Amino acid sequence: MLLIGPAAVGKMTVGSEVARLAGYKLFHNHMTIDPFLGIFDWGTPSFDRLRADVRRRVIEEAIASDLPGLVFSFVWALDLEEDHRAVAELIAPALAAGVRVGVVELTADQAVRLAREGTPYRLEHKSSKRDVEASRARLVEDDERHRLNSLPGEHVGPGQHLVFDNSHGDPAATAREVVAALGITSG
Repeated sequence: MLLIGPAAVGKMTVGSEVARLAGYKLFHNHMTIDPFLGIFDWGTPSFDRLRADVRRRVIEEAIASDLPGLVFSFVWALDLEEDHRAVAELIAPALAAGVRVGVVELTADQAVRLAREGTPYRLEHKSSKRDVEASRARLVEDDERHRLNSLPGEHVGPGQHLVFDNSHGDPAATAREVVAALGITSG
């Protein structure tokens, strides 16, 4: 499952709960961001290559293993063709193996997301977010520069595309909705 949405929308927290309910594993985007930021700057060719290579290899290994499922969370700039190509390349091994890939999109107002920057759980799992003011500034800048949620009626990605409002801040409730909507049996 691809779990998408803008920064601080709750992808990691909802994804963690979906993984727990479904018996899946969570592979959140900062697992392939934070380790490389200590070596390469964001957006450099080396950083981008490493991030993409590791993401694809983890997905390939998850398919080859006996994992019941994987939740992969990330921010998808829907206005960028290169992001669409990157997602297609990322999920190509799953589609080639006949694995069902659904897209779950989370939404929440910017004010809600800005308030989430700096929460203990977020800071514990995302070292690059520890400068909270810089993270908030990036969130606002990314919202201004890119379209990070789909348009009404727009279908994103392969298979199912479901959209959930996660403004209420109850990741367990959102995860239960996701699991039910996808028809995932508990793991």
